[in-house]
Amino acid sequence: MDLKTTYMGIELKNPIIIGASNLVLDLKMAKKLEEAGAAAIVYKSLFEEQLNLEAAELEDELHEFDNIHAEMTSLFPNIEHSGPKAHLLALKKLKETVSIPVFASLNCTYDVSWVEYAKYLEETGVDGLELNFYSTISDVEKTPADIEDARIEILKKIKAAVNIPVSVKLSPFYTNMMNVVYRMDKVGADAFVLFNRLFQPDIDIKEEKLRVPYNLSQKGDSRLALRFAGLLSCNLNGSICSNTGIHDGEDVISMLLAGANAVQIVSTVYKNGVIQVTRIIEELSAWMKDKGYEKIDDFKGKLCKKNVDDPHAYRRAQYVDYLMKAKEYLKKYPVS
Repeated sequence: MDLKTTYMGIELKNPIIIGASNLVLDLKMAKKLEEAGAAAIVYKSLFEEQLNLEAAELEDELHEFDNIHAEMTSLFPNIEHSGPKAHLLALKKLKETVSIPVFASLNCTYDVSWVEYAKYLEETGVDGLELNFYSTISDVEKTPADIEDARIEILKKIKAAVNIPVSVKLSPFYTNMMNVVYRMDKVGADAFVLFNRLFQPDIDIKEEKLRVPYNLSQKGDSRLALRFAGLLSCNLNGSICSNTGIHDGEDVISMLLAGANAVQIVSTVYKNGVIQVTRIIEELSAWMKDKGYEKIDDFKGKLCKKNVDDPHAYRRAQYVDYLMKAKEYLKKYPVS
């Protein structure tokens, strides 16, 4: 089967991309993922917030004993945090290690930093840049329009500053996701990653303190991405990449039918090992052979919004079908 697809204007050998995570910090692991069949890799995000925290911690450590001995104030006179240098060097080494496309990922705290860091990342030789736009908004004075306009302005500035394709990784929490994506598409976003998997806080009731659990996605978590892939894919210039809850070949096939160009996987590799990449590709190939499809384009978008008979299939948000056929469902799933 011909599994090639185009994402961000770049031809990939298949739709399977390794999403941003710690998986590829180890170059040997990155090479194994490539050998297993991964078509591209997104390197772990460069977080400006993390760099700022590390710099502050280093400053505190350097001056921890200033009041003990006068000499201590000059013991480390020229040490300062390296900023993004370590990240950029590691990213460059990854790009040199694998032969498949490598995409950088970026999340900044300040508007001015987005363009500066985007240029740094481009200089490493990466094939594209993924803008990780999610942040928790805690300012009650900011309106949805303020947030959206700021993101779009950042995208415009980065597109003008770099010569590599730029994708946008979005959270699902915009007031009108469709409008945000269409506006970003108009200003030149090359792709949209749907959606960012977010870390959510929890509370340890025994210790009475906050904690952040490391929760991997589950099969079925992909349905929100499926909905918006179906709604958006047939009407955009940019590519669609589905993310979160993609665990096996069935999930990948569903996303392609809805119109996605590619998918990103992480949790399924953590749960099942590198071999899962090969399994997914084999499942996709076997399904295509069984259906008589020779290439991805033969069926990609076959079930996007404009190609399905029911115009409300992706838009429906309530249990209309259940309410209309409640007796049939209750016979099938009796409640004791």
